[in-house]
Amino acid sequence: MATATKTKKTAKKSTTAVRPLHDKIIVRRDEAESVTAAGIFLPESSKDRPKTGIVEAIGDGKLNTETGDRIPLGVAVGERVIFSSYAGTEIKLDGEELLIMSEDEILAIID
Repeated sequence: MATATKTKKTAKKSTTAVRPLHDKIIVRRDEAESVTAAGIFLPESSKDRPKTGIVEAIGDGKLNTETGDRIPLGVAVGERVIFSSYAGTEIKLDGEELLIMSEDEILAIID
């Protein structure tokens, strides 16, 4: 059963500064809806974890071992992305759950 996701309108700024390295990005996962389109309230145990989120921070890019230059990332801060179900590593900063993942784990950018 698929449930809709709700995006946060106001982004909270973390008091802890975290900067991802190389081709890693930090994503804030969207919140799961607690009501289905038909109006049925879902308990916490049956909510699907959203596979979409907003990019909060990006690294400086992959290192080209032949030239020593950095290859820039294809995503930017603030973009909404779709990622796979088991992508990334969950971390908790200042009480907020975030994901650190590689750029390769992003499936698409939502325009």
